[in-house]
Amino acid sequence: MKHICIFLFSILIIGCSSPTTSTTSETTTYFLIRHAEKDLSDPRNPNPMLTEKGNIRAKKWAAILAPSSIDYVYSTQFLRTKLTATPIAQKNKVPITTYAPNKLLSKDFKQKTKGKTTVIIGHSNTIPSFINTLLQKKKYDDLEHEDYGKLFIIKITGDQITETVLDIN
Repeated sequence: MKHICIFLFSILIIGCSSPTTSTTSETTTYFLIRHAEKDLSDPRNPNPMLTEKGNIRAKKWAAILAPSSIDYVYSTQFLRTKLTATPIAQKNKVPITTYAPNKLLSKDFKQKTKGKTTVIIGHSNTIPSFINTLLQKKKYDDLEHEDYGKLFIIKITGDQITETVLDIN
């Protein structure tokens, strides 16, 4: 059953990341993911590793995104985001670019990623904020503490913005 789900999500992602038929505008695709499950055993540790379940989820994200040709992978400086990003970056043979959440969606970033496919690994508060900025409206609040399984896909072609949300658990 697990392999069937991954296959079906892969087919959906291929459709979401395939080039547009429009000759006047290129399509920019953003995959936005919250980091995988972090180790909460030491509440004083501000930079925990992933749990075993988190490591499995990180590999699962790489498998789900495998049908897409990823151009960029962005992660914050925290171990949990970098460890979530690593399997995706390795599978696509691209480096992980570290970003500061308050500077990510700059004009330079948008120009650099225009027409490309970019994965952004963030946090329960930054991913919804990025999506709201990309959608140009306030739609999402912070993710719930236990919510590690949402994949947000934002596609921008010219002035048209489409959004897909997959819950992958």
